[in-house]
Amino acid sequence: MSQTTDAHAETVRSVLEDACRDRDAVDDVDRLVDAAERKLYDGASVDERYKAVVDVLTARTERDPAFDAAAADAFRRRYYRRLLDADLRGDALDAAYRESFREGIERGVAEELLDDRMLAYDLDELAETLVLDRDEEFGYMAMETLEKRYFLRTNDGECLELPQSFWMRVAMGVALRELPEERTERAKEFYELLSTLRFVHSTPTLFHAGTTHPQLSSCYLTTVDDDLDDIFDAYGEHAKLSKWSGGLGNDWTNVRATGALIESTGVESTGVVPFLKISNDVTVAINRSGKRRGAACAYLECWHMDFPAFVDLRRNTGDERRRTHDMNTAAWIPDLFMKRVEADEQWTLFSPDEVPELHGTYGREFEELYREYEAKADAGELRQYERVDAADLWRTMLTRLFETGHPWLTFKDPCNVRSPQDHAGAVNSSNLCTEITLNTSEDETAVCNLGSVNLARHVADDADGAGALDRERLADTVGTAMRMLDNVVDLNFYPTEAAERSNLRHRPVGLGVMGFHEALVDCGVSMAFEDAVSFADEAMEFVAYHAVLGSSRLAREREPYDSYEGSKWDRGLFPQDTVELLEVERDREIPVNVTETLDWGRVREHVAEHGMRNSNTMAVAPTATISTIAGTTPSIEPRYSNLYVKSNMSGDFTVVNETLVEQLKDRDLWGPELLDRIKYHDGSIQEIDAIPESLRELHRSAFEIDPRHQLRLSAQRAVWVDQSQSHNVFFPSTDGTLLDDVYRTAWELGLKTTYYLRTLGASQIEKSTLDMAEYDDTQLRGDESGNDADGGDGDADDGNEWASDDACDLPSVEDPTCDACQ
Repeated sequence: MSQTTDAHAETVRSVLEDACRDRDAVDDVDRLVDAAERKLYDGASVDERYKAVVDVLTARTERDPAFDAAAADAFRRRYYRRLLDADLRGDALDAAYRESFREGIERGVAEELLDDRMLAYDLDELAETLVLDRDEEFGYMAMETLEKRYFLRTNDGECLELPQSFWMRVAMGVALRELPEERTERAKEFYELLSTLRFVHSTPTLFHAGTTHPQLSSCYLTTVDDDLDDIFDAYGEHAKLSKWSGGLGNDWTNVRATGALIESTGVESTGVVPFLKISNDVTVAINRSGKRRGAACAYLECWHMDFPAFVDLRRNTGDERRRTHDMNTAAWIPDLFMKRVEADEQWTLFSPDEVPELHGTYGREFEELYREYEAKADAGELRQYERVDAADLWRTMLTRLFETGHPWLTFKDPCNVRSPQDHAGAVNSSNLCTEITLNTSEDETAVCNLGSVNLARHVADDADGAGALDRERLADTVGTAMRMLDNVVDLNFYPTEAAERSNLRHRPVGLGVMGFHEALVDCGVSMAFEDAVSFADEAMEFVAYHAVLGSSRLAREREPYDSYEGSKWDRGLFPQDTVELLEVERDREIPVNVTETLDWGRVREHVAEHGMRNSNTMAVAPTATISTIAGTTPSIEPRYSNLYVKSNMSGDFTVVNETLVEQLKDRDLWGPELLDRIKYHDGSIQEIDAIPESLRELHRSAFEIDPRHQLRLSAQRAVWVDQSQSHNVFFPSTDGTLLDDVYRTAWELGLKTTYYLRTLGASQIEKSTLDMAEYDDTQLRGDESGNDADGGDGDADDGNEWASDDACDLPSVEDPTCDACQ
C-alpha cells in the first residue's frame, strides 16, 4: 500500500471512529473503512474522504437509524471544516464557532446581504447564547437540506452560517420589530424556540429573515378581474410575488367564459383557458429566490362555463395550447353544487359577466341568486348558459383528480361562512397549499405568514409514565410563536402595494402544527383509533386557545388590527362558534364535537376588552421541508411509511421510523431478516406476525388508515382553526365509488379544503394487503408525487449480513413542487 493510501486509511478511519463512537449499532468500523476506501483514489481530497464516509453510512441507514446519526455527525464535521478552515475539537471548536457567528453577521452586513440593524445587537452576548450541542439534533437529511438551501451565502456561493448561527440569524431578523432596547433579549427568546425545534417558521422566513430583502411571507392570494389590463397587470404581479419565494393562489372566476361577448370590440371571448396558459408560462419562468421555480394554483368556481375545460388542464392528451402542465388547479365548490350531486339534479354553467353577483356571495344568498339566474336563463334573458348533470360533472372532477392529481377540491361556503373577516368581503380562493382562506379583491392581495409548532417536542411523561402533552411548555411556545409571526407582518418586504395594503390592514398569520403523528406515537395512540380524534381535538383546542389569547395580548400591547371592528371576533364569535353558522346555512348537522374543555370565557373577555392583533391566527400548512429540518413527521399527516425514500431538491434520502426500530430492539426483534420482510412489504408491518399487534397498530402508515378517518381528524381540528388545513388524501384504491365517498365525506364534515390526492404504485400494493376491507384493489397507479419511483440503498453489498440480494426497492415520495408553505 502506498504512503498516500495509508494516509487515506488513517483519515477515513478517524472520521468513522468519531462518527460511530458510542453508537452500539455501528460496530464494524473495519468493514466501513474498507467500503469507504473502495470509493476513493490516490490523491483524493479531504473533502472527498468525508464524502466517502457519509455515502457509506447513509447507504446503511435502513439497517439502523444509528447510521443516519453517524452520517449526520460526519457531514457536520466536514461542514465545520469547510467553514472554519480547520478540523477543530473541544474548546477550540467552541471558540471558533462563536467567532464565526460574529464574523458572519459582520460580513453579511458588509456585503449588503444583511440589514444594517443586525450590527446593533450585542453580538458577543448572542454568540455566548448559542448552544452548540443542539447541532446534534439534526439528522443527515436535515443537515444536507440546510447546507444546500437555507444557510446564508455570499453572492459567489460561500456559506456564512453554522447551524446555530442560522437559528440565531433568523431569531435576530424576526426580533428587529421589537424595541431597540429589547431586541437582544427577544432574539434570545426566539432562538430558544427555534433551536430546540419547538417552533419553526416557514421556508421564506428562514431564507430571508434579517436580510436586506426580508420577503418573509409564504403565499399570496389574488383575484383577477374581467379586464384585459387587469389580467396582464396580474401577470406582472404574479412574477414579482414569485420572485421573492411566494407561492400563488390565483382566483380566475371573474374572467368571462368562452363565447361571451366583448362589447368594446363586438367579438366573442376566447375564455379563461388561454389566459391560464400564459399564467402557467409566467410561473415557470420565475426562479424563486434562486432556490426553486415558481409555483401557482389557479382557482375556478364550478358554475363557470369554462369549468369543464378547466378540469382538463393537466391532462396529457388533447390540444397542448389548452394545457397547463406546470400549474396546479383547484375547484372552488359551493354547497349548492354538492346538494345537487346528492339529489342527482342538474347544474347550470354561466359566464360570470352575466351573473356578476355569484362569485362574491355564498350560503343561502348564493343559492337564491343562483336560482334567480337559472330562471332568467330559462326565460331567455341570458345570452349563454349550459345545463349538465351535477353528478356527471362531479364524477369528471374525481376522474381528473385521480388521473392527473388535479383539480384539488376546495369548498367555498365553509371558507366564507366560518371566516372571521366576513365583514371585509369574500374569500374567493385558497392559496397554493390550500390552508389559507383570506379575503381578496381588486385592491387587496392576501398574504399568509406561517410557522408551525412541533407537537412532538411538547410530549412528556405524565405521572403514570405515559406520554402526554406538556401544556405549560406548549402554552409558552404558542404565545412566543404568535409574537414572532406578528413581527413578520411588519418586517416583511412586500413585492406589491396590494399585498402590503392587505397585510398591514388585516395582519393575518397562520400558526400551524407539525409532528402530529410522532406526538401520537409518543403518547401510545394509534392514528387509526378513535383516541386519535380525541387527541387531535385536545391538542388543537389548546393551541387555538393560546393563539387567540396571544393575539389579543398583542392587541393590548400594540393595538388591534385596522379592520377589527365588525369582524366575528368583534361580534364575539370564535371559530368553534361558526360551526353552528355553517349548519344553519346548510340546514344540516356538521358531525363534529364543539364542546369547549378550556376556560374560553377568560379569552372571550380579553378579546372583548382588547380586541385582536391578527384577523386570522391559525392555518395548518404541509411543512414537508421544515419538518425534515425539525426531524419529525410532516404537518398533520400520518407517517408515509416505516421505511421509504424521500426525494427533495437536496437529494434522495432513506427514511426509517426510528421509534419503531427502537421498540423492536427492546423486544429483541430487530435484525436483517425482519428488515428484509419490512422492505418486501414496502415499509408496512401489518402482515408481519412476528411483530406484536400493539406495535403494528401503533405504526400504521398513511395508506393503512382509512382516509375518511383521517378526514375526521382534520374535521375535529377544524373546529378550532380560523383558516384551513393542507389535508392530503391518502387513497389506497382505484375504486371510483370509494373515492366519491371520501370526498363527499370531506364536504359533509364541513372541511374547507383538501390538498393532494396520494395513491400507491401497483408494485407496492401487490406485495401487501391493507387491513381495510373496502380498499382491496390491487391495480393501483403511482401518484404524481413519485410514489412508485425506485429507491435503492445507493451502495453495493459489502458482504455485511444485513444485505439481502432479493430485497425490494423502497417506496419513494417526493416533496411538493412548492416549499413556500413548507
